[in-house]
Amino acid sequence: MDLVTSRPVACLHCRQRRSYCSKEKPSCSRCRDGGLPCVYEGARKMLVNESYLRELEAKAKALDAALAQPRAASAGKGRNAAHDEEEDFEDEQPLLEPFTQLSLENPSTSFQGPASSDNFLRNVRKLSGFYGDDDSLDSSSNLYEPDALPSRRQVFRPHARLPPIDMARRLFAAQYMYIGTIFAFTDPRDSFERLLLEAYRGSPDPSDRDACLAYAKVLLVLAFGQLYSVNQWVDFRGPPGFDFFTDSLNLLPETHEEGSMLCVETLALAGYFMQNMNRRDAAFQYIGRALRMAISLGLHQEVSPHYYSSSSSSSSSAAAAWQGARDDEDALLDAAAREHRRRVWWSVYSLDRILCVKSGNPITIQDEDIGADLPSRLPGDAEYCPAVVLRHYTQLSRILGQIHKTIYRKTSREAPRSGRSLMASVQSIILSLSRWNRELPDDLRFEPARLSFSRESVGALAHYYQCINMTVRPLLFHVVQRRLRAGEEERRRDWKDGLSQTTVRVIDMCVGAAQDVVNMMAIASQHDMVATYGYMDGEHIFSATIVLVMVCAAFPPNAANTAAMNAGLSLLRSMGERGNSHMGARYELLANLHAGVMPSPPPCQAPATAAVQPRLREPDASASTVTTTTTTATDPITNPIPPRIPMLLSMAGGGPWAAAAAGSMPFPVVDNSALDEPFYDESASTGMDFGLWEEGFAYPTMDLDFDLAATGGVVMAQGGHLSEFMYSHAHES
Repeated sequence: MDLVTSRPVACLHCRQRRSYCSKEKPSCSRCRDGGLPCVYEGARKMLVNESYLRELEAKAKALDAALAQPRAASAGKGRNAAHDEEEDFEDEQPLLEPFTQLSLENPSTSFQGPASSDNFLRNVRKLSGFYGDDDSLDSSSNLYEPDALPSRRQVFRPHARLPPIDMARRLFAAQYMYIGTIFAFTDPRDSFERLLLEAYRGSPDPSDRDACLAYAKVLLVLAFGQLYSVNQWVDFRGPPGFDFFTDSLNLLPETHEEGSMLCVETLALAGYFMQNMNRRDAAFQYIGRALRMAISLGLHQEVSPHYYSSSSSSSSSAAAAWQGARDDEDALLDAAAREHRRRVWWSVYSLDRILCVKSGNPITIQDEDIGADLPSRLPGDAEYCPAVVLRHYTQLSRILGQIHKTIYRKTSREAPRSGRSLMASVQSIILSLSRWNRELPDDLRFEPARLSFSRESVGALAHYYQCINMTVRPLLFHVVQRRLRAGEEERRRDWKDGLSQTTVRVIDMCVGAAQDVVNMMAIASQHDMVATYGYMDGEHIFSATIVLVMVCAAFPPNAANTAAMNAGLSLLRSMGERGNSHMGARYELLANLHAGVMPSPPPCQAPATAAVQPRLREPDASASTVTTTTTTATDPITNPIPPRIPMLLSMAGGGPWAAAAAGSMPFPVVDNSALDEPFYDESASTGMDFGLWEEGFAYPTMDLDFDLAATGGVVMAQGGHLSEFMYSHAHES
């Protein structure tokens, strides 16, 4: 009789820490020595609903299709074998120390992974019988005097006067509404309140690094508050909040100084403000520095609770009794500290991921190298809280990384991807997005018919539609390019002729996502929820309008596409008229491209009664002064936030915004339930246009936004045509 045996499995604690487990029962040696509960995972029963099961079946079918190619099958087999070998190696090697070597009391200790020689030495010491670790490996042993290196803080002279503290709290609330619930750099609020009160006691001592860092964070929050509070700005130096921002730069730490959680938050805020000023390279460096500092602090990995509690233990019996009486409170504090690490990590992760993908740069850190749990609610948190928003936003950022990896990563010209595998990749991404939308809480949904939406819902849904847009638009670009090069007669034909149902479906998804972004932003602007100078808002509107301009140029006339395109152009034009020159330049470019294809000008003119004409002021006026026909220039200190004015809308004239704001435009256009449908049947795939997909995704145009702004302007300035730009772009690729 054959005896069926199975290899012993490590306990949950050792598996989570990626450490050696003796596999003894009821308790392994590591858990027994550490006084930890030892749990072995047994058989589990899991209940799933039928729709989720169908989704898994569809996904499995799509993946099977992708693995049908012999090369893909052999590659997959190699990956599985490597994965099995990795598990065996982890379970059987006692010299793999866990990732978690940090403690809350020593946040500047550098993170060290399992390949570190220091970690190897720790295990050698334990193997030799020296189980105690006196932390000497983590002690700082500089080969220089730290104060000998120069610092810009020594010459800090503040230029911007702080507003009254009540106004500062209003600025905090403004920035929190736009980015505070998505990026957890100023949460919890009471922590920032302490920093605010300290800042109002006076300027920091330049020699006090931590005080300067805290003051810099306050200045950055005030800068963002002013950026999101002002809807019209006339300044010759920078956007709203620019003076606060420039002062903060002189207080940031030098690269050679030790890192901290506060430093990660401050650098990330500085980088994101750079992005709002269209300083993409500077933003890439600042946010990249924040991410690398977070990695050096180990924020991308989980930290076991006993590292926190051990730092506050005492050997006296009285202290031990007092500690035992506060076990529950300490556990809550430990949980809050660990959750704060997670939220800061995933915030800077999302910023870096979005910036890398949108700029076409390589992703800084792969998801496989991250061990931190996703953000979650703490005891006492409401059912819907910022942690829930950050969790869902983070999930979209991870999907964005999947888009970059499977769609935009360059492949070898000798071994291009097959159309079948490309369809499977797009199907997998669409299923992930559909699942995200299906699990979205009601409080985070955008429902204009019931006037039920918030600022964080606008940001999250715009991110969602942008993911759909970026997944499909290389294929759309290729289809549009072919139609424009074919001539006027081809443009009049139905664009769906000659295309498979799968290709038509995904292009409809892309166009529908662009319509949803513009319509949502048009509705949000009526409720003063669009940031005139915000990078994310402008970027989402601009990217969606590019798609709509291309579609209107190459496809037969469609009322919904035309209305959404005009609404997008109106939004960009309004931003430009109110001082956002970056978006204003992009409006001019898109309007010229549109006019080159359709001679009639886009109907973006607002009624005279609704327009707000900016009045320029003298160059020596205060940088924070905002003047319009509806407000009077005032002292920026006593009144730094003029009343916000709704963006230029053609509501009274029945312009492109009226239908969206009145709810007559369908929203959403993208039917999430349809995203779960399989792309094609394996048994009837002979009619699929795989070759079109291979051509469209061969050299995807991730940098279409940037190229359109750079190359398109030159083409149009020379009297060119949209088709010339599309042809030149493809030729350069």
